[in-house]
Amino acid sequence: MRQRTIVPNVLVALLVAGTAVSAASCAGPPVDLAKALKVTDVVTGWYDAGILADGRNKLVPSISFRLTNVGTSPVSSVYVTLSFRVIGDEQELGSSYIKAVSYDGLAAGASTGPMVARSSFGYAGEQPRNQMLGHSDFVDAQVSLFAKSGSAAPVKIGEYKIDRQLLMK
Repeated sequence: MRQRTIVPNVLVALLVAGTAVSAASCAGPPVDLAKALKVTDVVTGWYDAGILADGRNKLVPSISFRLTNVGTSPVSSVYVTLSFRVIGDEQELGSSYIKAVSYDGLAAGASTGPMVARSSFGYAGEQPRNQMLGHSDFVDAQVSLFAKSGSAAPVKIGEYKIDRQLLMK
């Protein structure tokens, strides 16, 4: 009769943990995205989201930007979450999620193509779009950008006030 060896759970846990540490060390140290990425070519404004069913015009906050790798190592698999808020308010107007850098990576010194994000919520009014921005009830908004790669926690890479300008595209 063959004898089975029973490996204690603690030993199995140590072996699994050791394998995970070895695999992580092969990937190299994690890149600090807050230091490696710079938000560039930023344009903010209020996008003309069209006419609602009730005939009112709708404007939503919008941002376009690029990411530049100002670090010394390539970065890969970067996702950016954008949170739109009315200035001074904790409630979100909306958010957007963008795959900013593919698995192939962004080399040191390189920049991404332009990216555009818009909130799904904004302002609606009966007045012409260009007059909505000057209305006494109009309140300014801002957008915060958070970058994440892998299992690391998201880091804030920028915050911008939404300019009071009408964007058509």
